[in-house]
Order: sequence, then C-alpha cells, then structure tokens
Amino acid sequence: MEKILLLGAGGHCKSVIDVIEQEGKFEIAGIIDNDLEIGSKVLSYEVIGKDSNLEVLRKTYKYAFIVVGQIKSAVVRKKLFKRLKELNYTLPTIISRLAYVSKYANIDEGTVVMHHALVNTDAEIGKNCIINTKALIEHDVIVEDYCHISTGAIVNGGVVVKEETFYGSNATSKEYIDVNGFIKAGSIVK
Repeated sequence: MEKILLLGAGGHCKSVIDVIEQEGKFEIAGIIDNDLEIGSKVLSYEVIGKDSNLEVLRKTYKYAFIVVGQIKSAVVRKKLFKRLKELNYTLPTIISRLAYVSKYANIDEGTVVMHHALVNTDAEIGKNCIINTKALIEHDVIVEDYCHISTGAIVNGGVVVKEETFYGSNATSKEYIDVNGFIKAGSIVK
C-alpha cells in the first residue's frame, strides 16, 4: 500500500481515517497539524509535522489528503490544496466502501465520499470536496470545487452547487437550481 499524509487533526480527520482504513488503498503515514505537538496522536496515528514541513516530507511521501473540516469557510482547505499541488503531491479521491458512486459519475482529486453517501448517475463532483455521511447527490448534479455537502443532505437532480458552498446537514434542494454560499442545516433550498 502507498503511504499517505493527512493534513488536519480534528473530528473530520477521525472520520476520514475510518474511511481510509476501510478502503484499504493507503497506509496512513502520519498527521500534519499546526496546533498539536509533534508526537501527539489522533486515534492511533502520530502527528509527524507541521505545514512548514510539507516541502521536506514530499521527498518521502507522494500522497497527501486534506482532512481539515469545512463549515464557515473553505479558505483553509483551498489554501492547503494549492500548497500541496505546488509541492507536487498527489491528492487521491477517497471513497468509502459503504458509499455508492455510480460508474457514470465523476469525482475529482482530493474529494472524499463518506460512509453511506450516494452519488448518482452523471453527477460531477469537483476538487477537494467533502461528500459527508449519508449525503445524497442525485443525477446530473454538479458540485463545484471546495464544497462541503453535509451529513444527510439531499441535492436533487440537475442542481449546480457553486464553488466553496457549505450545504448544511439535512438541507434539501429543489431540482434544477443553482445553490451558492452558506446553506443552514435543515433548510429547504428553492
């Protein structure tokens, strides 16, 4: 298995660790986090560096994945993505074995599809997105780069979710509309 670095050490990190372990494609080499001491642990994985160490670590590691969550803003995730690309890291797509992704869907680099999410036919998911637990992305949906589709959210057919949108837990959209910005949990998006 290829080794992968995880950037971030919060709750989303723990959830993504579970998906990566279950997927069985990567071995987690360690966590990169600016707030925790080197040697600290997240679940059973050690913090091995800070963002400032990424350039040196690239000599050893090819793969990296951003596990910083996204609620109010995509700024941190976007900045980390651009930095990793500048350093020539490969950012894979991580898909839970418990998720369903149609063979006719397309999911771009650095995106995670969490447990029990469903991505339907002709859906297009951009770079560095979070498709969280039990989210439903229906047919012909476009989720642009740097979006977070939260737990239990429903994005109905033909919707375009604009770049950097946060789409809250259990929010539901009408079909064939554009969605942009911060969508509160439980919203009906018309």
